[in-house]
Amino acid sequence: MLYYALVFLIVAIIAGILGFGGIAGASAGIAQVLFFLFLVFLVISLIAGLVRRT
Repeated sequence: MLYYALVFLIVAIIAGILGFGGIAGASAGIAQVLFFLFLVFLVISLIAGLVRRT
């Protein structure tokens, strides 16, 4: 998931450089959502791992 967030971020940067504002904004938004989902899943898996050990 983090990989896809980075891909969309790179697409947003390239689209922004080339002047495609709408595509850049949409790609940046998708990258942001994927990054936050990655963080949520990371925290959930860390908590699950700590609970499983005890």
